[in-house]
Amino acid sequence: MKPTVLIVATSSWSPTARLAMALAHAGCTVDALCRARHPLGTIRAVRKTYVYHGLTPLMSFSHAIAEMKPDLIVSGDDLATLHLHRLYEREGGHGEVAKLIERSLGAPESFPVVHARTAFIELAQQECIRAPKTEVIANADALKEWVGRMGFPTVLKANGSSGGDGVRVVHTFEEARRALSALQAPPLLSRAVKRALVDRDQTLIWPSLLRCRSVVNAQEFVAGREATSAVACWKGAVLASLHFEVVNKRDSAGPSCVLRLIENPEMSAAAEKMVRRLKLSGLHGFDFMLESHTGNAHLIEINPRATQVGHLTLGPGRDLPAALYAALSGEGLRPAPKVTENDMIALFPQEWMRDPESAFLQSAYHDVPWEEPELLRACARIRRKPSAGHAQQNPVQTLSAIRLPRL
Repeated sequence: MKPTVLIVATSSWSPTARLAMALAHAGCTVDALCRARHPLGTIRAVRKTYVYHGLTPLMSFSHAIAEMKPDLIVSGDDLATLHLHRLYEREGGHGEVAKLIERSLGAPESFPVVHARTAFIELAQQECIRAPKTEVIANADALKEWVGRMGFPTVLKANGSSGGDGVRVVHTFEEARRALSALQAPPLLSRAVKRALVDRDQTLIWPSLLRCRSVVNAQEFVAGREATSAVACWKGAVLASLHFEVVNKRDSAGPSCVLRLIENPEMSAAAEKMVRRLKLSGLHGFDFMLESHTGNAHLIEINPRATQVGHLTLGPGRDLPAALYAALSGEGLRPAPKVTENDMIALFPQEWMRDPESAFLQSAYHDVPWEEPELLRACARIRRKPSAGHAQQNPVQTLSAIRLPRL
């Protein structure tokens, strides 16, 4: 019998649609729990979708799990992971649902650490992994003391944020003070209501009404190039991994758009150490800075979820969906053929959304899911408004214009 996987996604856009396709191709039966009209609902690889309700998230999760009874749950974003952790706590750590969550994510003692940036970095340093100093900043006095020791620039990061939304690089104390206040503040009720009405995204309603304030951390600034790793792991052991240098981003704090596949022993060793220390299972990501003058890899954070590169099948040891299928099924590893020999990857729809005339769409491997036309249409609908220079262009036409043989 095929292993069954439930993919859960709370955000309007996440890497889960492509991952669902890859897991189905590897041999899994895939269902999805997501918001209404999510791209996951457009693809043929997903057998059934369950609707995620932001006002009653744990009820949504419990219903989908009870109906599907999956062998594994894959989280597509940080909030989905947090919901799973809270569901585990509600179950008291006992019963079939708790066992499923532990099998899917790893040891429960890791749950608080993956959401706390300072605790995670302290654990990495205990493992003798190169990582920048990081401290929780409670108020302006603590911030002043931090910058007095560490100087500028410095990085402020809110717990529970992802995709650069909760990160600020600051260069003066006044800038740092304003950033701290903004990162700590609960979501504005007007913003939460607008998102609920316009985007049908209710995830900010409770944090806004309950006036939830974020924990903010200060992290030592490392000058260099961003890099990222994605791993499939099982009971504390890495099964497959991908390591990339970030070549291009949608904006300075946003998600990556173009990546270059690399081999980096320091990144690989750091990921293996943290997976073993936290006893992780499933799909996870790690972010690094490659220091400018030394090339040393500094581990800066963990992504306790699937990341946007996790679906890429790039040969033995680099096929995360195949590795998960083998762990679930007990069958031998059967990696899919490499999708490309090109080390440069332009992610879809990220780079196309950034610039439909980007040179990377032709020089790099452009990871377009041509076999899923409804997913392409969904991507066209969510594409940001074009700039003035492209105001007359049709999104689908601009996409068709760069349909080239894949290298």
